[in-house]
Amino acid sequence: MTAIRNIAIIAHVDHGKTTLADALLKQSETFQGKGLEGDTILDMNPLERERGITILAKNVAVAYGGSKINIVDTPGHADFGGEVERVMSLVDGALLLVDAKEGPMPQTRFVLKKALQAGHRIIVVINKIDKPDARPDWVLDQVFDLFVALGATDAQTDFPVVYASAKQGKAGLTTELDKMVDIKPLFETIIKEIPVPTNDQTGPLQVSVANVSYDNYKGKTGLGRVVRGIFRPGNVMWINRDGVKTPAKISTVYSFIGLGKIEVPEAVAGDIVAFAGIENLNIGETIADMNQPEALPVIKIEEPTVKMTFAVNTSPFAGSEGQFTTSRNIKERLERELQNDVALRVEAGSGDGSFVVSGRGELHLAILIERMRREGFELQVSRPQVIMKEEAGQKMEPFEEVSLECPEGVSGSVIEKMGKRKGDMKDMRVENGTAYLQFEIPTRGLIGYRTEFMMDTRGAGIINGLFLGYRPYVGAIDAMPHGSLISFESGESNSYGLQIAQERGQMFIGAAVKVYEGMVVGQNAKAEDLLVNICKEKKLSNMRSKGDGVSAGLTTPRSMSLEECLEYIGDDELLEVTPVSLRIRKTFLKEFERKRADQAKNA
Repeated sequence: MTAIRNIAIIAHVDHGKTTLADALLKQSETFQGKGLEGDTILDMNPLERERGITILAKNVAVAYGGSKINIVDTPGHADFGGEVERVMSLVDGALLLVDAKEGPMPQTRFVLKKALQAGHRIIVVINKIDKPDARPDWVLDQVFDLFVALGATDAQTDFPVVYASAKQGKAGLTTELDKMVDIKPLFETIIKEIPVPTNDQTGPLQVSVANVSYDNYKGKTGLGRVVRGIFRPGNVMWINRDGVKTPAKISTVYSFIGLGKIEVPEAVAGDIVAFAGIENLNIGETIADMNQPEALPVIKIEEPTVKMTFAVNTSPFAGSEGQFTTSRNIKERLERELQNDVALRVEAGSGDGSFVVSGRGELHLAILIERMRREGFELQVSRPQVIMKEEAGQKMEPFEEVSLECPEGVSGSVIEKMGKRKGDMKDMRVENGTAYLQFEIPTRGLIGYRTEFMMDTRGAGIINGLFLGYRPYVGAIDAMPHGSLISFESGESNSYGLQIAQERGQMFIGAAVKVYEGMVVGQNAKAEDLLVNICKEKKLSNMRSKGDGVSAGLTTPRSMSLEECLEYIGDDELLEVTPVSLRIRKTFLKEFERKRADQAKNA
């Protein structure tokens, strides 16, 4: 029987996890001679390729030296921590990838903590040693300090270290890049250091369910690890999260090989498998022996911290651009997402056709909105809000640890703005003209700041957040409010109306764009809303002068991505999302309705 190794690749965003997985795939015995082409092979989702981040955990299996190595590529972003937590129950060890220049970053801390809590053996891979300013010795010291800070055992702190350039497909046990030939030293370290699963193959069957996906031919398929016994198609006992036992039948068992999976007659304890046959299967459940059913511990997932309201689009343009527009469509889509995403919560909203969707962070919810939009859904969403709690009669709110890198010249402005948002500075250092700042800040204070930070640093800044937990409420945050330029009437924007409006602030739209009354068309230079008539046409007369109308030009409108729109919208604004457009609008489109709402709020 082939020896099995189960490993996860964990790291901070953009430290090279997917690139390393590519190198392991290309140089394994599975693909020898087949010439596997391309890069970021595992990021198959178009959204992942566009953003350069991993969103969903991926499973692949490769053969090396007579062993089968199951590799799981995990997301590095804390908003997708639900994926990381589940993966830890599948594997026996992990490759911790760290950038040879940057060292451990906030998400490195998050994913490493999960791996150490699971008691896994960690191999530290210091990647990107081909960078001109790489400092592997300093990084190694930082990693060791991090292990100690996270309470690693003596055995875990005695970790093996491999140096690599995943992009070049090379690895070695020393930092000398010119002596590295291929990725084999990493394979050999995995075989030597990661333990073979010690699961009992003779006991009654137990299979964990760590992920669920949908197959057009086989229906719902589960992904999990055979914890005990031998897993074959046939009759089993299905135990749900509440402990309710239901007889079920497994139609197919798959084993992973290369980038795909193959149907197998049986899978032994310790292997990672996929299986089909149970229609209402959910993450965290157990497939057990028919005669001796024993449930595995249910995977505990951290609570969501940010919520938004998803609702049916009610704008004057509703239904003109989307394929799925009703509350039933949106409800079914959100229920489908719940089956795959354990970190998500959906509750009925206050109005008809509205749903309160809670997730791990702004990015977590923005990715869901973007996916729905690409599938043809049309909806409107509210501003992200943090989820408050009450403990022992005290109001609590979520806090984050934020690490910022920015040019030294703008650090004063960044510190000032973080201070206004109740940020508490914990560390500051300046190296080679770059300021490294660390703050603890309420999640509330961070909402809406990322875009502002990128504008202040002219795109040269890096911002990373990590959820710390709930702490006592710190009171009102007086961040700079924004004022919007609001369309005065419905119609089509034209250059004459825009020329007058652009003197008041920054426009979001250009000429010949259809607008409606109450739609936000720009940002006012002052912190107050202002009505503008961008549909206003120039009155023609029979008198004309030589240069009239030529000298005035239009400034380029600010192009807003989905995340930027979500960060911009205020409490009295909504974002209309369709497959074609993103439109910011006031909750109340008519001016008299807005005045009435303000009076009611101030009464």
